[in-house]
Amino acid sequence: MKIFSIARAYLALGGLWMSMGGVLAGAPPLFVLNSLEANVSIIDPATWTETVRIPTGKEPHHLYLTPDEKSIIVANALGDTLTFLDPRTAQVQRTVRGIVDPYHLRFTPDMKWFITAANRLNHVDFYRWDGKELTLVQRVATSRTPSHLWIDSRSTTVYSTMQDSDELVAIDIATQTIKWRIKTGAMPADVYGSADDKRVFVGLTGSDSVEVFDVSGREPVSIKKIKTGNGAHAFRAAGDGRHLYVSNRVANSISKIDMTTQQVVESYPVPGGPDCMEVSADGRFIYVSSRWARKLSVVDTETKKVVRQVTVGKSPHGVWTLQHAPR
Repeated sequence: MKIFSIARAYLALGGLWMSMGGVLAGAPPLFVLNSLEANVSIIDPATWTETVRIPTGKEPHHLYLTPDEKSIIVANALGDTLTFLDPRTAQVQRTVRGIVDPYHLRFTPDMKWFITAANRLNHVDFYRWDGKELTLVQRVATSRTPSHLWIDSRSTTVYSTMQDSDELVAIDIATQTIKWRIKTGAMPADVYGSADDKRVFVGLTGSDSVEVFDVSGREPVSIKKIKTGNGAHAFRAAGDGRHLYVSNRVANSISKIDMTTQQVVESYPVPGGPDCMEVSADGRFIYVSSRWARKLSVVDTETKKVVRQVTVGKSPHGVWTLQHAPR
């Protein structure tokens, strides 16, 4: 895998580098992936301005922090690359090539595996991670259009939604083979597991609900559909160990779910097709990409209002900051 840094290119552009001064001196920035521009917007949380847009590979959709917290990995699905960025300074560290169609990505909690969902190619890939380099070990053929991934707390099972065949698939991490598959509601997208690993929540983007599965037994069982809003899509934990946010992309809202009672307890209007989210460290604010409006929207969970919007690039998707609420 070829590795290179373009830090010198940014240093050469004096004005561009100076524009990042607020980020370098203050709190860690927010990263917003602009999927149709092949770049990432860097947002200074002190001034709430976009300081720079950093080029990535084609169609960056999701991003994830390395276990040592030294890099944010941007997965460039159509570029077949990973871009490593410093989560504190937003400097480009390196680019890793030859990672086929990395649409969604996760590390196992035991830090042994890096797993990607190849959305357009219908497989889930297992890479051995030694803390620095990635080595492809296994490619698992799935159903149509693997979308999002979730890994249980014991690093035994990875769950993947199948966007176009309406399924949830469980893959055994030890053997890297499919354990089971079950039909879901229409167009499953993001997936999130409860802390005790007994329940899995699936956002149904082709519907108006979050489907709940009991995965504690030998076979999975669909136990409930929680009505949230049209286009239920992406999840983010509220940080209190009990509540979960889901963005309803078509309904232009975010719902707060009590995972214990499996009910919606609050709702927040958000314009522009809310998609991926981040939650501030104190839990007060939700940072959400308004996909169709080219905005990063900031939601105050106390007033239940959008209190700020920052213009970013085309089709903003993944959102991340180092200072976030507990997952």
